Amino acid sequence: MKVHRSCMVAAVLALGITAILYQPAIATVTSFTTANVNLRAGPSTNYPVVHVIPASATITAYGCVADYAWCDISYREFRGWISAPYLKTVYNGAPVVITPAVATAIGVSVVTFNRAYWERYYVGYPWYGSWASYPVYRAPVAHTRTVVGPRGGTATRSLGCVGPRCGAAGSVNGARGGTAVGARGCGPRGCGSAVVGPRGNARVRGGRFR
Repeated sequence: MKVHRSCMVAAVLALGITAILYQPAIATVTSFTTANVNLRAGPSTNYPVVHVIPASATITAYGCVADYAWCDISYREFRGWISAPYLKTVYNGAPVVITPAVATAIGVSVVTFNRAYWERYYVGYPWYGSWASYPVYRAPVAHTRTVVGPRGGTATRSLGCVGPRCGAAGSVNGARGGTAVGARGCGPRGCGSAVVGPRGNARVRGGRFR
């Protein structure tokens, strides 16, 4: 589902997980693409396209940035970053989009993008020498509050901004393991919201599409 990033990047600041310096994840997660999608050389549409991955292709995910908006993956001989809404994996027996709650449950690591990654995978590409011309990725900062219920369930809400884009995200974890995640955000091109239920079903409203 092609949700415009200006609406949703800031909205998915769920749980305020702190980023760490990039390193290969200990565990990998097999996922698949939901549509034809650009594999990019960094976690932003500002970075050049490495390859176009077809819909329903099987890929390996190594980790995602702190807001889970972009994930580091490999497809065949290609390595790079794709927007998380284009990724699904199997969780609780059903294919679901990788959200912060799902990523935490299945062990997707939090990683950051830096020049060491660029140097490792992109030597020989025509844009390899243009590292300095691309914006430096900075992990978003969220203000998070968690409340624990009397039966062990938790409710978490995060508020934050990434540049001109601001939003809120929340998750509810039931005492028996069910999880629901919701997010809403606004940016220069409009507003949007998304809700993912405990069974992986998703609903998206508002915003622009690309």
